[in-house]
Amino acid sequence: MEARRGYESFGGRATEFVSDSQPWWPPHPQAAPGSPNVIVMLVDDLGFSDLGPFGSEIPTPHVDRLADDGWVFTNYRTAPMCSPARAALLTGLNPHRAGFGFVAHTDPGYPGFTCELPADAPTLAESLRAGGYATFMVGKWHLTLESRLHDAADRSSWPLQRGFDRYFGSMDGFTSLHHPHRLVRDNSVVDIQEFPEGYFLTDELVEESLAMIDELRVNDTRKPFFLYFAHTSVHGPIQAKNVDIEKHRGRYEAGWNALREARFARQCELGIFPQHAALPSEALADGDRIPEWDTLDAAERELFARHMEVYAAAVDEVDQSLGRLTAHLEQLGELENTIIVLTSDNGGTAEGGSSGTRSYFAQFGVSTRLPEDWVRDVSRDPELIGGPQLFSQYPTGWARVSNTPFRSFKSSTYEGGVHAPLIVSWPSAPARARGLRDQFVFVSDLAPTILELAGVAPLAQRGGVTAQDPDGRSVADVLEDPSAGGRETQYFECVGRRALVDGDWKAVSPVPPTRAEGGGGGRWELYDLAADPTETRDLASADPDRVAELAERWRAEAWQNAVFPLDDDGTLHKTRPSSEAVLAEPVTLVPFRPPLERFRSAQLTVLRSFRVEIDLEMRRGGAGVLLAHGDQGGGYLLALDGGGLLLSYNAYGDMQRARGASLGEGAHEITLHVEELPELRWRLSVEVDGVPDAAIERVPMLLGMAPFTGISVGYDYGGPVDWQLYERHRSYRLREASIDRICIVPGARSQHDKTILRSIGDAVAEIAD
Repeated sequence: MEARRGYESFGGRATEFVSDSQPWWPPHPQAAPGSPNVIVMLVDDLGFSDLGPFGSEIPTPHVDRLADDGWVFTNYRTAPMCSPARAALLTGLNPHRAGFGFVAHTDPGYPGFTCELPADAPTLAESLRAGGYATFMVGKWHLTLESRLHDAADRSSWPLQRGFDRYFGSMDGFTSLHHPHRLVRDNSVVDIQEFPEGYFLTDELVEESLAMIDELRVNDTRKPFFLYFAHTSVHGPIQAKNVDIEKHRGRYEAGWNALREARFARQCELGIFPQHAALPSEALADGDRIPEWDTLDAAERELFARHMEVYAAAVDEVDQSLGRLTAHLEQLGELENTIIVLTSDNGGTAEGGSSGTRSYFAQFGVSTRLPEDWVRDVSRDPELIGGPQLFSQYPTGWARVSNTPFRSFKSSTYEGGVHAPLIVSWPSAPARARGLRDQFVFVSDLAPTILELAGVAPLAQRGGVTAQDPDGRSVADVLEDPSAGGRETQYFECVGRRALVDGDWKAVSPVPPTRAEGGGGGRWELYDLAADPTETRDLASADPDRVAELAERWRAEAWQNAVFPLDDDGTLHKTRPSSEAVLAEPVTLVPFRPPLERFRSAQLTVLRSFRVEIDLEMRRGGAGVLLAHGDQGGGYLLALDGGGLLLSYNAYGDMQRARGASLGEGAHEITLHVEELPELRWRLSVEVDGVPDAAIERVPMLLGMAPFTGISVGYDYGGPVDWQLYERHRSYRLREASIDRICIVPGARSQHDKTILRSIGDAVAEIAD
C-alpha cells in the first residue's frame, strides 16, 4: 500500500509522520449494545465546598440527587489551574506531559509548556469516537494557544480536530455570560451582530447540548454519545441572572467567618472529614488578606454580601443546567444508562483581592507593576454586580469559604488550590455500594476510568504515531469496592510552587526555589494528611529526612514529566515565540464583519501607542459606531452621534466622553490617536481632516486581558463600551455613512511590556552555548 507523508502539529512544532494511504483516524464501529452515554460536566473555579454534598448552604437539588444515587469522592485532586486540569482530563496524561504546565496563553518553548495537546496523545473524545460514540462539546475549551484563536489560525488544536463531532462555546479561558466576547460553532466564529434582551450564555449552552442530543436521536436511536459540558461559570467575571440572584438575597449577611465555620460543621456531619480534622486558623488560612467580618462597616458588608449572592446564583445556575439535562435524558428514557461525572478544574480563586472588585480587568492578567494610585475597584452601585453592566470578582474571604476547610486558592499547591469536588453517577451500574469514597483520585485518572466504564479501549495510535502511555489509571474498581486502593503518589507544580503527595504524606513548597537551590531545593513543608487533612501542622523540622526524601521524589517526578524549567525568576511565561510578531502589524478591517479576535486585537493596542485611520463618506443624517474595542470591562469607541464624533472611553467601569464639532457631508479623513503617557496612562485625541476635534486627556491604559471583546467596525458588538449609548441605540449600526477604509497602525511597544519574543534558532543557540 502506498505510503502517505504529512505533518502534524506536535507541541507547537512541525513533526513528520508516515502512514498508509487510508485516513489516519480510525473507523467508527457500532458501539456495543447497551453502551452508556457519558456526560462530563466541568465547572470553572468551583471551590471544594460549593455544592450541597460537600457542605454548601447553596441549594443544589439536582447535584444532590446525583450524589444520592452515585459516588461522592472526598479525596479528589486536580491541577492548580484550569488549562492543565483540562488537558489532563482529556488525555489521561499528567498536565506537563500533556503540554500544559500553565494556562493556554504562553509558549516559552519547552515541552511541558507548549500549551498544545501532543499529537501522540489521543483525547477521550477521540477514543470514544473510535469506539462508536457521537462526541459533543459545549462551553470553555481553553486548550489552544491564544495566538492560534484568530480566524486565519491553524485549527489543529481546536475541538473538532481533537475528537469532537460538534462544538459550541468560547474557545478562550472565560467570557461574559450576558454578552459573550466571541462564540464559535464547530470551526467558525458565530456571526451575531447583537444579542437579544435577556440573553444568558449558560442557558444557551444547555439548549445547544439538548439540540445535539436530539439531532442524534432523530437519526440514530441507539448510538451512545459523549457530552463534555465545560461551564464558563463560575470563573470571573462572576455573573448571573437577576431572578437567580434574588433567590439568595440576605443569605450572606452573617459574613464569611460564620459561613466557613458552618460549612465545615456540615462536612464533618456528612462524614467528609474525620472528627479530628481542624479548620485552619486565621494565621494559616490567609487571615492577613481577609478582614474580620465584624470589623467591616455596613456599606462594606452590604457590598461583600452582594458579591457572594451573585456567586451563589451562578452555582445555582450550574445546578439548574444539570437538572435540565437530566430531565431531558429521563424523558428520553436514557438517564439510567448515562454516566455523569461532575467536578471542578481547580480550587476557588482569590483574584478579587481582599475587597473584591467591580473592575475585574483592572488587575486580572496584568503582568506589569501598577502605579500606587491605580484604581482596582471602580465604585459602582452594588446592585449592578452580576448583571451585564459590570465585570466583578468576589473577595478573598468568600474564596476561602468556597475552599472550606482548606488553605489557599487556585494556582497554589496547598489543598485549597488542588482539592476539588467529584461526583460520579451511573444509575444502572451493577455496583454494590454507593456513597462516599475517600480514595486518592487525580484528574488524569478520569479518562481511563470513563473508557473502562464505557467498554472502549483507548486508541493505540494517533496520526500513525504510537500513543503515549497514560499517567492516569482507571478507578472503576473503586466504584464497585469501597475498600479498593486509590492512587498513592502525585506531583504538583504551578509557577514554581511545588508539592508531592505520597500516601498519607504531603510535601509542599509554596514559593519557587532559587536557581542555585535547584528543582528539589528551597523551603519545604511537611504534612501528615491522615492526621491533619487541612495542613495545619508543619512537621518539616521534626522529620527532615522525610522532607529530603519527598523533595528528591518530586525532582525525579518533575524530570519524568517535563516540568522543568521552573519559573524561578518570573520570566518564563513572559517569553513567547517570535512568530507572533506578525500579529502586531498594521491591519485593515472590513465593516460589519464579526469582531477581530481578542488576542489579535490586543496585539495592536495593548501596552503601546497606536492610531486608527478612517476614510469616511458622510451623508445627511449619518450616525452609528465607526469603531468599538472592548466592553463594560474596559474599552474605547468612536461613533457618529448627534451630527459629530463621539469618543467614549471606559476605564474599567469609569466612563469618560468627548464630543467633536459637527461633521459636514462628504469625504473626511479621521484619525484617532492613542498616545502612551507616563504611569501607564493614555491620551486619546481625534483629528478630522488634519484638524484637532476631540480629546480625552489622561486615562488609565487598558492592560492584561482588556479590552476583552475584539475590534468591531460599523457597530458595537456584544458587551457595549458605552452603556448609555447602548441603551439608546443598542449596537448602533452605522447608517447614512460609509467607511471606505479603516486601518489600525500599532506604535512601538511600551517600556512596561516585558514580553520576550524568541525564535527557535535563538533558543537552540543559547542551549549550544
